[in-house]
Amino acid sequence: MTGIAQTVAENLLMKLFVEPLLMLWRGRSLLLATTRSDLRARYAGSVLGLAWLLIYPLLFLGCYAAVYLYIFQVRFPQFSSKEYVAVIFCGLIPFLAFSESLGLGVGSVTSNASLIKNTLFPIDLVPVKAALMSQPLQIVGFVMLIAAAGLMHKLTHAVVLLPVVWVLQLMMTMGLLWILSSLNVFLRDLQNIVSVVVLMLMMVSPIAYTVDMVPAGVKPLLAFNPLYYVIVSYQKIIILGEMPSWRFLGVYAAVSLGLFFIGYWFFSRLKRVFADNV
Repeated sequence: MTGIAQTVAENLLMKLFVEPLLMLWRGRSLLLATTRSDLRARYAGSVLGLAWLLIYPLLFLGCYAAVYLYIFQVRFPQFSSKEYVAVIFCGLIPFLAFSESLGLGVGSVTSNASLIKNTLFPIDLVPVKAALMSQPLQIVGFVMLIAAAGLMHKLTHAVVLLPVVWVLQLMMTMGLLWILSSLNVFLRDLQNIVSVVVLMLMMVSPIAYTVDMVPAGVKPLLAFNPLYYVIVSYQKIIILGEMPSWRFLGVYAAVSLGLFFIGYWFFSRLKRVFADNV
């Protein structure tokens, strides 16, 4: 019985932790090729084309800066006006990428029903592709931000953690999309609910304010917002020039990896009945 229990446990661990990584590795070429093709098609009919990757975040940044600097007249002793704009941009870029991923990914299964039984392009990769589609926006935005931080002499050795934070953000997004896209098959109102939640996250996430501004009694609530870990990590690394604490990074990694592996398990269990509901 001990041997059987051990075999069952090994199979469960394999399915939960190894299978999603193997699936992504095996489908990497197909995934990148289709994502590249969809990105070309997305901007092909646009007058400004890829320039939207620059214009889109800059428009949002301009609105935020105008509201908080000139209307609310927010000032921080430790930041100049330029540095405060960079702090906003640190939060705005990942938020816009996350928002775009949700917009593309929540309905990705129902809008690709023909792929449910397709063995050439597994349906598991469809939400992943939605997460990847938003990454050019984030990459372009962070290139601008890092260049600005360099000109302000804010970059330190902490910048080596950026790839780690970015990969964890991507895994967290994939996990959420696996969960939400599968639930959307059975609850079609979910897309509308998510749109409202995204607007709420825009207001409560630390984009235009720092964690120090949050009252002590409310700070524990920040831990329930997955974007809190992402945004604060980028702000610390790029603008504050400091390493996030190992405890903070540990919680962030646990949240991201937990969502990634649970999300895939959830999706793989529900995909068996997708064909009967789309």
